[in-house]
Amino acid sequence: MKNIVLSAILAVGSVAALQAQTARPVTEDDYYRIITMPIPENIELEIGGMSVLPDGRLATSTRRGEVWMISNPYMKGNGRPSFNRFAHGLHEPLGLHYRGDHFLVTQRGEVTKLVDTNNDGIADIYDSFAKWPLSGNYHQYSYGPVPMPNGDMVITLNLDWIGHGASQSKWRGWMLKLGEDGSLTPWATGMRSPAGFGSFKGDIFYTENQGDWVGSGRMTHVDKGDFVGNPAGLRWSDLPGSPVKLKPKDIPDTGEPLYEVAKKVPGLKAPAVWFPHTLMGISTSDFKEDTTRGAFGPFEGQMFVGDQGHSKIMRVDMEKVNGVWQGACFPFREGFMSGIIRMVWGLDGSMFVGQTSRGWSATGTAPFGIQRLVWTGKTPFEMKSIRSTPDGFEVTFTMPVDKATATDPASYQLNSFNYKYHHIYGSPIINAKQMAIKGILLSDDGLRARLVVDSDSLRKGYIHELKAEGVKSKDGLSLLHNFGYYTLNEIASGEKAVLPVMTASASTGAHAGHTMPAAKTSTAAPAATASAGSAAKHMTEMPADWTNGPDQVITLGTKPGLKFEVQEVRVKAGSRVKWVFNNDDDMLHNCVITKPGTANQVGEAALNLGLKGPEMQYVPVSDNVLFHTNILQPETSEAIYFVAPKQAGDYTYVCTFPGHYIVMQGKLKVVK
Repeated sequence: MKNIVLSAILAVGSVAALQAQTARPVTEDDYYRIITMPIPENIELEIGGMSVLPDGRLATSTRRGEVWMISNPYMKGNGRPSFNRFAHGLHEPLGLHYRGDHFLVTQRGEVTKLVDTNNDGIADIYDSFAKWPLSGNYHQYSYGPVPMPNGDMVITLNLDWIGHGASQSKWRGWMLKLGEDGSLTPWATGMRSPAGFGSFKGDIFYTENQGDWVGSGRMTHVDKGDFVGNPAGLRWSDLPGSPVKLKPKDIPDTGEPLYEVAKKVPGLKAPAVWFPHTLMGISTSDFKEDTTRGAFGPFEGQMFVGDQGHSKIMRVDMEKVNGVWQGACFPFREGFMSGIIRMVWGLDGSMFVGQTSRGWSATGTAPFGIQRLVWTGKTPFEMKSIRSTPDGFEVTFTMPVDKATATDPASYQLNSFNYKYHHIYGSPIINAKQMAIKGILLSDDGLRARLVVDSDSLRKGYIHELKAEGVKSKDGLSLLHNFGYYTLNEIASGEKAVLPVMTASASTGAHAGHTMPAAKTSTAAPAATASAGSAAKHMTEMPADWTNGPDQVITLGTKPGLKFEVQEVRVKAGSRVKWVFNNDDDMLHNCVITKPGTANQVGEAALNLGLKGPEMQYVPVSDNVLFHTNILQPETSEAIYFVAPKQAGDYTYVCTFPGHYIVMQGKLKVVK
């Protein structure tokens, strides 16, 4: 362990030297390397569950209904891993738990006990350990079991999807305790798609994806009897053994923030951490607490959270304030090959990342994969944590900061915002407000900066965005990731900061040691405005001079996996077109027609819209955008009217909802 710490200290300087020598900015890969495990071509390893065995083998369950044992998953000595099929014939198992002499694996309708009685590496017994009814709906995914520190086991059951979340069979949308005898005890409900759940500091948490009643991805602390948001599962709250007493009719559909509704509905639990949609990810999945004692870097005791749709891992640091969990999420590592569904610690402190994309799609273009994330020993310059104070936030950095930039208010930007709690799929950002920084106090060691704001500007239940683009390390490094999002459920108690009276010299930054210069409030970037002719890009009524109607009517739908139903459409140059876009999927989409060769550029611009994205329908102001629909809810439709380009060629229609553009494209062929 001493060697690990020493290498991390030495690495701080080496990264700065690397940047100076190569004249390039450092990247995530300088600190955390992704190692891809080679998988034989005849194995469809669509990961659903993973478990590391004491002998070093990696056990995996797949969505194809198999369980594989992988020897030498670390590829030691340049050796390749070997694969042995342990079990097959299961129904999409999305969880796997090793119990010493057997496995428990969760299929659609049961937890199955797998036993190898003769030690030949193949399961001989498939025992039905616990069962529940099924409706047959495709969306009835089942997850777990996940062990808790006290020895309990937990499973979760996904809601059905029938144009909205539904609980068509018993306990759908619930978390249940699984007993040693196979008994199931209802624990909490309100879950929509609870693929990620487990323990942190002894408490149970679960992650959720955007959907109906879920404005954005989030992580929630779950106690027995909690209702965490989606009312479909309340259908079963009157059954014997239910610890939840709320009924569907008790849940108001007003569009107020969830935190505000929770004040009026006893038992409704507000999230501990929100993951702002598209700004952090789009479909949160598994999470793991860093228990590696420094083998995975400087974030011991924090959580790493996977995102299936954006093929990346995020980082979460939480604290308890007034007995309530809350905290911040940060970017961590992008660039995985497929959609992340499972993560597990290796015996060496590296992380195995199990991935799949079939039907769910992801920015990682491979259909599946296993990759291992390994810390290089170098410490990145990051915001390590954000913590609540009585009058703002305290930021801790992973290495000492440059005092001049860290005490300059222009180096930071603070905003707060929220989401609607309603039956509609997702939510726009609401009630956004910029926060002025009154002062900055820097610790003597340069590791902590306390940002002081007006107490009245701190809003409980809101997400507080902190950007620190201007802060440099003492060695001149820029932050590897310069933003984070803190969910403020409670405001910390304690002494408020005493800001010194600024002198003329201090206001110029001459004395920036412990205090910031006189407060200079940075201004928000002006909102993007529509370019000339933008109305013609989104014309939803047929022009009055089209007396004979459109020349062509094109109807375009969607299908699962981030795909348009039709991959190529032909229209005549200069023709009058009615373009009907049907969103048949269970997620949000739009349809944007772009100039030839510019679809990816437009998609990247949409991704960078930040907080302005939802109100702009994720359509950037760009001459490369020719025509577009708005963002559509699942199973809704919109028609637009336009005159096709006069120039023949291959144009592209694309969904610019962040992350979708990489795979969700089609060709608009304009012909003479």
